[in-house]
Amino acid sequence: MNEELIHAYCAIRDDVEHVIAELLTHQATSEHFYEVRERQPETLERAQGVARTIFLNRTCFNGLYRVNRKGRFNVPFGRYQNPKICDADNLRAVSAALRGQNIQRRSAFAVLDEAKRGDLVYFDPPYDPVSKTASFTAYTKQGFGDAEQERLADVFAELDRRGVHVVLSNADTPYVRELYRGFVIEQVYCRRAINARADRRGPVSEVLVSNGCGQRTRIASAITT
Repeated sequence: MNEELIHAYCAIRDDVEHVIAELLTHQATSEHFYEVRERQPETLERAQGVARTIFLNRTCFNGLYRVNRKGRFNVPFGRYQNPKICDADNLRAVSAALRGQNIQRRSAFAVLDEAKRGDLVYFDPPYDPVSKTASFTAYTKQGFGDAEQERLADVFAELDRRGVHVVLSNADTPYVRELYRGFVIEQVYCRRAINARADRRGPVSEVLVSNGCGQRTRIASAITT
């Protein structure tokens, strides 16, 4: 649903050198950051807009992506000492990995239009908040709340009925465990860097839900690694 992110993947796949050239024009200062943040992606040429997205991600507070109700990026400057704004080698590697891949901006629920028996579908939705103070799901202006979590669980169950292999990551909360009761639920620990308090950053308990896909152990190992 995040059009800005999808544009970034597609531009890196198709025109990575132009994106790199635009990134090299940015500098990690507070004044420049807020000037760039005010620019809106829809008014920029594609590579410029994608460079803006990457620059803001590299220099904003904790690399957080958050938008307001109007869909405008509103994370403050992160004040890093020497952020790597343009990782050209990595961008070229990502471009090579994405080459030939079909990347679309569509609702995850649209997978029901295409998935068939034997396919593998992996869902990585905005996570269920682990507390009232951690209720951030604003990756788009629409958000992703309980209604969307419950609809996703229905889609998961429908794919299972069709004979599709399904895997999903989410927060380890009672609500998520109840939504996927009856499926295979494995607890995994993933390192997370975003928290206002540094002493609370680190391995966080999450769940990996599957419908018994034979590859689930290998997939869990790959994701946690």
